[in-house]
Amino acid sequence: MTAHETTVGADGYVPTGARSLADLRAAAPGCQGCELHQPASQVVFGRGNPDARVVMVGEQPGDVEDRQGLPFVGPAGRLLRRAVDDAGIPVDQIYLTNAVKHFRFVSRGGRRIHQTPDRVHIVACRPWLVAEFAMLRPDVVVVLGATAARALLGPAFRVTRSRGVPLPWPASAERPEEFPVGPAQLVATIHPSAVLRADDQQIAYRGLVTDLGVVRGLLAGRGSPTPAVRR
Repeated sequence: MTAHETTVGADGYVPTGARSLADLRAAAPGCQGCELHQPASQVVFGRGNPDARVVMVGEQPGDVEDRQGLPFVGPAGRLLRRAVDDAGIPVDQIYLTNAVKHFRFVSRGGRRIHQTPDRVHIVACRPWLVAEFAMLRPDVVVVLGATAARALLGPAFRVTRSRGVPLPWPASAERPEEFPVGPAQLVATIHPSAVLRADDQQIAYRGLVTDLGVVRGLLAGRGSPTPAVRR
């Protein structure tokens, strides 16, 4: 039997009586819904303003996040913070989380190399994401990269085709009935780690800031303005 065949999902670990994000965060370390909890250092739950107007969903924690127990504190997270600032989004109005809460990696020569989560990991961890959204009422949901898009919007969604385009949320979700979120919109863009891997990082970064500028415009009640990129 493979590790994937033993996956049971997080349903039995998400507290049914949770009344806050703090309740969910306290319960998350006990999750054994898939095999990723075994090699990871710890669970990495979401963080930020529980009343945030913007919720950003990424893929999974990386090596630095796994060691510190916080999302988006590694190189990609620092780049995202710079892009958020350049797009003019108030950082205190953001809640950050990931579709998968444990770091998936392979060890090579003493290093822990990132591995993209499989669909089974996304599905197993989905109850945590649904529970988080039940506690949040954002104006805009930002999907960062393909894994987050698969988790929220289904396998057919392509970030490259629909990035930077406001979509209705939760109507655009794969199973909208699972997300009791009020009137809101969704914007998909690339994950900041894709900027770090890009051949031309400057162009990739400008594209990320442009997409986040759409988010800023939505918060301001406008359409899709061109952000003033700081130089």
